[in-house]
Amino acid sequence: MRFRSRTEAGQQLARQLTRYAHRSVVLVLALPRGGVPVGYEVALALQAPLDVFIVRKLGVPDRQELAMGAIASGGLRVLNRSVVEGLNIPDEIIEAVAARELRELERRERAYRGDRTAPEVQGRTVILVDDGIATGSTMTAAIEALRQREASRIVVAVPTAAFSTACEMRRDVDELVAVMTPADFTGVGQWYEDFSQTTDAEVRDLLKRSHQKS
Repeated sequence: MRFRSRTEAGQQLARQLTRYAHRSVVLVLALPRGGVPVGYEVALALQAPLDVFIVRKLGVPDRQELAMGAIASGGLRVLNRSVVEGLNIPDEIIEAVAARELRELERRERAYRGDRTAPEVQGRTVILVDDGIATGSTMTAAIEALRQREASRIVVAVPTAAFSTACEMRRDVDELVAVMTPADFTGVGQWYEDFSQTTDAEVRDLLKRSHQKS
């Protein structure tokens, strides 16, 4: 089975989350950009507010593919201590990389949200949505950031996730909901007929439409 689009995937995912409908404590946070069309359908079905939750990887200098940590919306930082200590990365390097990525994170938040303030997550049930999970590194950073911000319940919701990653991640959240968790997982796009890139303009439009309905 493959989803025709992120819109269809979000609609199918929403049907597995109906127990969270019409609850004022629920907040849907989508990881941009691909998670936003999925999150829009979930928020619409649950009649819950939608916003973005942005995560930026902190790459090791000269080895950008290796993450020494991540920062997330609100400026919260998660460090991979095994990488930092194993490579003996000094604090000033971490600070420089974090400052650069924070500027980009804030730029994206302004581009997507405009003048609207970020929603408060403390004490809320947060449904964290993406279009799929492969290795789970970005989602893991988002989970830790939300935990630091004292969300009362964290629900990861995705149309598709690698079976092994989903099994591991279930231990870190209150609930993980996935339409399918195939074992033969080579990439998120494998499970979509249309996996074209979501644009910044589409993200802004969906957030605006959701905000107008709330």
